[in-house]
Amino acid sequence: MKNVENIIREKSLINQGDIVGVACSGGRDSMALLHYLNSIKEDLAFDVIAINIDHNIRPNSKEDSAFVLEYCKKNNIKCLSYLVDVPTYCLEKKLTTEEGARECRYDIFRSLINQGKVTKIALGHHMQDQSETVLLNILRGSGLSGASGMDYGTGQKFIRPMLATSRAEIQAYVENNSIPYVEDETNNNNEYSRNYIRNVIMPLIRSKWSAADQSICKFAEICRQDDKSLNDIANKYACDVRDGVLKISVSNFLLENSIVYRIIMRGLKSINASKDIESKHLLMIKDLALSGDNGSKINLPNSFVAIKEYNYVTITNRKLKTDKRTYPLKRGRLDLQEYGILDFSLTRKFEIGSHNHIFDYNKVPKDAVIRYREAGDVFQKFGGGTKSLSNYLIDKKVPTRLRNVLPVLAVGNEVLVVFGIEISNKVAVDASTKTAWAVDIYRY
Repeated sequence: MKNVENIIREKSLINQGDIVGVACSGGRDSMALLHYLNSIKEDLAFDVIAINIDHNIRPNSKEDSAFVLEYCKKNNIKCLSYLVDVPTYCLEKKLTTEEGARECRYDIFRSLINQGKVTKIALGHHMQDQSETVLLNILRGSGLSGASGMDYGTGQKFIRPMLATSRAEIQAYVENNSIPYVEDETNNNNEYSRNYIRNVIMPLIRSKWSAADQSICKFAEICRQDDKSLNDIANKYACDVRDGVLKISVSNFLLENSIVYRIIMRGLKSINASKDIESKHLLMIKDLALSGDNGSKINLPNSFVAIKEYNYVTITNRKLKTDKRTYPLKRGRLDLQEYGILDFSLTRKFEIGSHNHIFDYNKVPKDAVIRYREAGDVFQKFGGGTKSLSNYLIDKKVPTRLRNVLPVLAVGNEVLVVFGIEISNKVAVDASTKTAWAVDIYRY
């Protein structure tokens, strides 16, 4: 497997001083990778640790873990072994066995990296795994990203040094070096999608096209290059992400679909909303942006919702709660959970731009309170003219989702300040003003 070392050097997968954790199930591929990396660690100046995870799925899983531990003990390789209850995890999270096992496995891997116990995780995927993955992703309806398959992991924490190595090469290496391994009995269970591809579909394809794996992997590499180019373009268009809320400008939806969909997916990932998103959802979001009425919405997987809000599409699963309490106007900070912090002080300097709001201290009635909007509220704009607060907020293009959590200063139904937007003409500072309220706003 000399090509593995070439790939490591060419792709800079392992650096001097790295602590490489090899994900080792005891199967042929992971045992070959463990043996090979352990054999070259001194030449490349890195350390090797075996990581074994018993997913508690197979009847022989405990014996397989014991096998790995015994092998590592005999060969003076440090081994970290973990037991996770995947069946229970899948029931709680409503995941398939494959999905649950992967999540549990990668949680452990990331934890080891975060703790500094390893700097890289080496995975035993090889050429046939790559071609099977690409075909499976295509059959599931993926785009270029899925058709790109797996990456070697250049510059990443997860690396796949054997991705260009064939199963036959690995088998020959195992035999030549007398490397023991165990067979995973679930590999023959064709109810798993990957096993069906591996055991049924790919043998038929290879019987007709002997170089099918190499051709599919070459196709994946082309897709990866194209996907990267399109992502580089999409990354030039910013999304506004704040406190679990994603906002995408409607103007971005006028771009080509290949760019638009990448902008959406990048934004969804930033708020952990990309799970179970399919191409139909991306199309629905684009249609909402370009054709939806203001305030219209669509439901997305996992309780997320996309809302057309004037010149933006907002995506969130945050349900804002209306607070019916009232608060007195006084110096100091007022923390409003769904809005932010209002910091009130008194000033005799009326410099424009020094605070978010400045309004006349003596013009505010003593019974004025800070609250959220109520039915029947009216507002006299700074430049004059009275409107219902509802119509005023529409004019200001405040999204419907935010109107009920927008704080105001009011006496009865007369609104004197709409915080973050405008003060009423009735409390404006003028030549007779001696003292004013100053408000600084810190939004969440």
